[in-house]
Amino acid sequence: MKFLIKYIKSYWKLFIAAVMFLTIEALCDLMQPAIMSKIIDIGVANRQMEYVMNKGFIMLLITAFGALAACGRNILSNYVSQKFSAELRLDLFKKIQSFSFDNLDKFKGASLVTRLTNDITQLQNFCNGLMRIFVKAPLICIGSIIMAAKLNLHMSLVLVVAVPVVAILIFTNMQVGYPFFVKVQKALDKVNTVMREYLSGVRVVKAFNRFDYEIKRFEDANSDLSAVSTNAMRLMAIFSPSIRLTVNLGIVAVIWFGGVGVNSGSMHVGEVIAFINYMTQILFSLMMISFVFTVFVRARASAERIGEVFIEENMRKDFEDNVEDAGTKGRVDFENVYFSYSMSKGETIIKNITFTCMPGETIGIIGATGCGKTSLVNLIPCFYNTTSGSVKVDGIDVANINLKSLREKIAIVPQKSILFTGTIKDNILWGKENASEEEIKNAAIMAEAHEFISAFPEGYDTKIGQGGVNFSGGQKQRISIARALIRKPDILILDDCTSALDSATESKIRLTLKKYLKNLTCFVISQRITSVMEADKIIVMDNGEIVDIGKHDKLIKSCSVYKEIFNSQIGKEVM
Repeated sequence: MKFLIKYIKSYWKLFIAAVMFLTIEALCDLMQPAIMSKIIDIGVANRQMEYVMNKGFIMLLITAFGALAACGRNILSNYVSQKFSAELRLDLFKKIQSFSFDNLDKFKGASLVTRLTNDITQLQNFCNGLMRIFVKAPLICIGSIIMAAKLNLHMSLVLVVAVPVVAILIFTNMQVGYPFFVKVQKALDKVNTVMREYLSGVRVVKAFNRFDYEIKRFEDANSDLSAVSTNAMRLMAIFSPSIRLTVNLGIVAVIWFGGVGVNSGSMHVGEVIAFINYMTQILFSLMMISFVFTVFVRARASAERIGEVFIEENMRKDFEDNVEDAGTKGRVDFENVYFSYSMSKGETIIKNITFTCMPGETIGIIGATGCGKTSLVNLIPCFYNTTSGSVKVDGIDVANINLKSLREKIAIVPQKSILFTGTIKDNILWGKENASEEEIKNAAIMAEAHEFISAFPEGYDTKIGQGGVNFSGGQKQRISIARALIRKPDILILDDCTSALDSATESKIRLTLKKYLKNLTCFVISQRITSVMEADKIIVMDNGEIVDIGKHDKLIKSCSVYKEIFNSQIGKEVM
């Protein structure tokens, strides 16, 4: 939990101030029973109304002073806990942003959402409670024991028995409860995972009428969460009554011995009442301490889960932007590249890949589904590190280039078109934030998107629903292409980004890109052979390896894999 040191250093002064207000409030509470004892034993017993009124006025002043201290404590505790949680949440989000895909693959998306929300909320609640009741409870407990001992030392022997028993119960509660709350947070992760997968694939669920299956999945995850939470709460439910019973037995003992003392004349009635009040305060404080440890156990489990993210080392070490321009903008070299995903248990996805793409060339990549085409181009912007070998951009290994500088040279249109909530204009501006209206329009024209965008009543200001739900697959792909083209990158990667377009529209985009691609390097990944036929080089892949490289005319004669793809598709194109 070393990550918390930063926030302790930032807020310890305000925390101390809150504790000071809390201490004043606790002292005010501790003075009340002692004053009440004197009112009863002196004022009431001797019928001195002036004494009663004076002491009563003092009690009111102390109460008002304590209320002011409580207000100050509440203001500080709320401010610190909110600022702390907001800063922690932002730092955690920044940490997640810095992760490579290898790091992200270690954590499920839903688990990261839970850590950013529920886990941080647990720490926020603990921080807030720490400055409100968590510090006050032990102060009241210790203060009540001292005040009770000052009233009657012999009677305080009851506390010598009760307090250690309660302390043992609280310690046992903390030790036994911690593993249960770790399970609760993991079960919550599972519920979030099911919900996230359902919401992202709701159209598929409806299309295949898989409601019963999804309900069963959620029911299982929800039942697991309910069962684990019930077990944790059941365990906690055992300790709270046990602590209450112990303290109440102590109060019974005080009343018994106090009654005996009053009868014998060794104690006054006011002392017994004050002692009972202190015992009640001790009961309250011990119950609060028990609650503190329950919250602490949950916060500790959440803190460890957050700490797991903070201690995760980025698989890709970034560098300062001090690389000089090599003068070969757009050149890409793969040299004996091997690659495997960390989750694939060592299975090699890319095997011994070597080729060079010169500036201005168009490289087509084709092969069967799952042959490693997308994995190959994902190494260019360094989404993943190579297992061995090197990928070079402009003659420099991407592992040694500042990521921001590297990715500013590259524009990608992914297989799955991702649009963000906002307007069409906002989404296109992702490619270039300061682009002019004319640049936005030109990019849309090149992507064959201007016509359908202009048809909307609000044009480029048309709102996009979450994930682009109010657009067709082809429209989303064309907006994604416009977003990439407006950047004017050195390297453009088109990853099967025209799969939802008809052949005529795809052909128009290809003709437009021929003019646009004169000065940049382009990688075209496609299942359609017509999309790569006119490329300067065509890389044919099979099972993670390069089968052959060349132009269409060469490959149709020399490469059996390419010829088979051509023969299987050309009939469809004719039809």
